[in-house]
Amino acid sequence: MGDTVQILIAMIIYMAAVIILGATFAKRANANSDAYFLGGRSLGPWVTAMSAEASDMSGWLLMGLPGVAYWCGIADAAWTAIGLAVGTYVNWLIVSKRLRRYSVKAGNAITLPEYFSNRFQEKNKVIMTISALFILIFFTVYAASCLVTCGKLFSTLFGMPYIPMMIVGAVFVLIYTLIGGFLAESASDFMQAIVMIVALGVIVCVGTAAAGGLDAVIDNVDSIPGFLEFFGIATPETVDGVQQVASGQPVFGVEGSYSILSVVSTMAWGLGYFGVPQVLLRFMAIRNEKELTRSRRIATVWVVISLAIAVFIGVVGRALYPAALLTSSDAENIFILLATSLLPPLMAGFVMAGILAATISSSDSYLLIAASAFAKNIYQGLFRRKASDKEVLHISRITLFVIAIAAIVIALDENSVIFTIVSFAWAGFGATFGPLMLFSLFWKRTTRAGAIAGMLGGAGMVFVWNLLVRPLGGVWDIYELLPAFLFSALCIVTVSLLTPAPSDEIQKEFEEVKMGGMI
Repeated sequence: MGDTVQILIAMIIYMAAVIILGATFAKRANANSDAYFLGGRSLGPWVTAMSAEASDMSGWLLMGLPGVAYWCGIADAAWTAIGLAVGTYVNWLIVSKRLRRYSVKAGNAITLPEYFSNRFQEKNKVIMTISALFILIFFTVYAASCLVTCGKLFSTLFGMPYIPMMIVGAVFVLIYTLIGGFLAESASDFMQAIVMIVALGVIVCVGTAAAGGLDAVIDNVDSIPGFLEFFGIATPETVDGVQQVASGQPVFGVEGSYSILSVVSTMAWGLGYFGVPQVLLRFMAIRNEKELTRSRRIATVWVVISLAIAVFIGVVGRALYPAALLTSSDAENIFILLATSLLPPLMAGFVMAGILAATISSSDSYLLIAASAFAKNIYQGLFRRKASDKEVLHISRITLFVIAIAAIVIALDENSVIFTIVSFAWAGFGATFGPLMLFSLFWKRTTRAGAIAGMLGGAGMVFVWNLLVRPLGGVWDIYELLPAFLFSALCIVTVSLLTPAPSDEIQKEFEEVKMGGMI
């Protein structure tokens, strides 16, 4: 049996298991919109933790992060990982319990836009509309990054054209999401989190052994200027984006500097956690607030181990195959190269399922949350307030198709760098919703006008900084999430202080949640 056929068989077995899992939950998921979009708040601590992290990390963990480490060394990848690990822990520590409690108190909200709208008791649903629209925009971009991952994976493995393979991945994810809803998504994400960390562990162990051990890996890459530096960075010598090779070895320039400003900018990735719906919804969906402490520990351990291994896989890949991947986009295939080169085909197929797992676990979350934002918050919230549950579910499925098509269009460029696409969408969510989430939970004086200003200011600054300011370089070359997050917070505080204080009813509700009055 050919190697490619064995890999395909392993991946088909995995995909069949995912579909069966989705079908298992289909009846419960389709009972009503609450069950479909939030699982009836029935998740246990393990599923809550593992599904949150699996849906968050996506194919970026197995392809994007190792690709960055392979391309320019550990600084960018490691500081990003450290920022994400810290952000994960702090988000679970300070946000999870308060949000679980407040989302129930605020009209039993089952989506993020609904929570924000109910939190400020608005009648004309401006906050709900704005937040739902931004979720649609940024999740469409996010879903596109997942489709790029699928396209690169299938194209590399089977030697097929990128675009048809990307569309095949999109169709599979869409069918799966349509079948099962939030419960199926969360259950499969739990399974996929296990597959992802096992795949990472297998590849890092096999790769390190093939390179001759840990010392040999370090020796092989230590000659590259800046590759193993936390405050320096390797600079591949490129022509038209392609790294040059001399005597079979990749050519690097002098070590680049990695300043404290760069460290702060990169670690700002951790701020994104306060605003990403796929994680925040898990806080809202757990069956008991008290179980979130265990979930926090599980999630933090999973994230730290997974991120550390992902970064090191890039280092191992550069040691073993120094001149195999010569563009920043191709560098994201290092995990695939290691698996197919070092493992028996059938086992490589199951490890490749780790990438598919990561991609599915994220893209189904993105599609479902974006569809719920439109169907529940815009269609029912604005246009047909008396729409039945059945009608809302029908509209959500139509929305899934539309978003999937838009994501396919964005993902058509096979030279897209997954890390770059994800970083923009991550900044969008972090700056649009992160400051507002924190202020809505912890500052009683936050007003509805301040909330609107914060969302618009944060989202707007992401686009302005990314497109106009950051290209200036130098001190302006800061990840857009950091300035946009700070600007959003400034807008919330300033506008809230300039507008009348919230009503007594809103402040009373805040105090009840603060004191644990709705557990």
